[in-house]
Amino acid sequence: MKKILYNADFITLENPNKDINAIFINNGKIEKIGKEKEILSLQDSKTEIIDLSGKTVMPSFIDAHSHFFAVANDLSQVNLNNCRSFKDIQNKILEYIKSNNIKQNQWIIANNYDNNNLQEGRNITKEELDKITNNPIVIKHKSGHSGVLNSKGLQMLNITENTTNPDGGKIEKKDGKLTGYLEENAFIENIKKIPMASEDELLNNIKLAQEKYASYGITTVQEGYLTKELIPIYRRIIENKALSLDVVAYIDEKCEDIVREEFADCIKQYKNNFKIGGYKIFLDGSPQGRTAWMRTPYTNAENYYGYGTMLDKDVERIIEKSYNTDLQLLAHCNGDRAVEQFIHCIKKIGKNIEKIRPVLIHGQLIGIDQLDEIKKLGIIPSFFVAHTYYWGDVHIKNFGLERAQKISPAGSSSKKKIVYTFHQDSPVLEPNMFETIWCAVNRKTKQGIILGTDERISVIEAIKAVTVNSAYQYFEESNKGSIKEGKKADLIVVDKNPLKVDSDELRNIKVLETIKDGQTIYKTSCN
Repeated sequence: MKKILYNADFITLENPNKDINAIFINNGKIEKIGKEKEILSLQDSKTEIIDLSGKTVMPSFIDAHSHFFAVANDLSQVNLNNCRSFKDIQNKILEYIKSNNIKQNQWIIANNYDNNNLQEGRNITKEELDKITNNPIVIKHKSGHSGVLNSKGLQMLNITENTTNPDGGKIEKKDGKLTGYLEENAFIENIKKIPMASEDELLNNIKLAQEKYASYGITTVQEGYLTKELIPIYRRIIENKALSLDVVAYIDEKCEDIVREEFADCIKQYKNNFKIGGYKIFLDGSPQGRTAWMRTPYTNAENYYGYGTMLDKDVERIIEKSYNTDLQLLAHCNGDRAVEQFIHCIKKIGKNIEKIRPVLIHGQLIGIDQLDEIKKLGIIPSFFVAHTYYWGDVHIKNFGLERAQKISPAGSSSKKKIVYTFHQDSPVLEPNMFETIWCAVNRKTKQGIILGTDERISVIEAIKAVTVNSAYQYFEESNKGSIKEGKKADLIVVDKNPLKVDSDELRNIKVLETIKDGQTIYKTSCN
């Protein structure tokens, strides 16, 4: 299929940025860019001609880290995003029960819970959830690292007062009694036991999740943690050719043998828009949940540093395996002590780990003093920069203003010429990349505090972090991330040029159309 887009502002992200206003797409690729007259001369009777009337065309966004299946799965769950009290949570779940044919002993799963936003100023307890229903309930914290169950939920998962804490996890008790709160490995491993929705429902949700990502201009998505429970679902997704977006998955090492058997034809190469990119490990928790592993204590918590979730020997083993199998490694590290562990273990291996482009996911509290080693070792930090807005005020409370001002240090990384990316960690946040760009450029908290003036970056740097840099992170820089002849025609049309609007307006820019391999996969009705 041939297509010409003309009469538009083009942000190519190529150097030099050619003065162009038209593009010729052929067979899913960018065949020619240039001036309108030259490009229009390439048309034939089968060419679709589109006058964009001064709108802006730029490369589509590349999701550097999220949990694609979780985004789809959450569509069948109770959304607590706007709840500001325990009463709100109880009412929201009751509304869900009344609106759905909930059977006896059927799990009720709620997401987007955030105790930091509740007027009670603490976690809800199992007793307060017990007042809602006799069905098992789990409410998942927005960070994905903790949650609360009611008494029936604890019973269904065989969690009792005698259940011991797993390594790198916590089952909370008060006066010897369970509160219902679980965090890190205690939470993550137990919720895997909860039955998922039917495969037919999940396949429909996969379609809706792709529409969500495409509406934000994203054409490459990450499955940030492929566990054994997801393998049959992804196998069916691939067989049904259900993906219109490219999905790159990173696996839990414990299911590697099954993955290699089931997805042998997807290792480091796409099949029906799906590929296995490498491994994923977790070295700590979340800063807003106070489980990120720090070198210095949390504010008002003497001798509490958070905690790690893996032993050095296990981290070293998987780094060695990644190197030997030539598969990329993604390491979840929020606190600077977790970052220190990752750096130490890579150095101990003593090999050119740069060849697998290891990625440090989140890096909220990475130390400025650690950036030189990050660059030297070829580690790519993928910053969850939207924390500046959504939890910046919480970080000030947890770490003090001085440390909080340095979260997601993109400015310092730019000065050191470190390749970094940004992500929204969906479903933690909506996959809204223009909001990410706005956060990186402005670094405003919800209370209006500028969180680290020196860590703000330019608009063009922020755009590159979710396009060309993300393509590099995936080893796909030769065919994605910029507008260049020979690259994939993965593009978006937006209503305003982000390089020409006031920085406060960046988050209000609308994606009007998303094009994947030359085909429109999303278009607003008002376009």
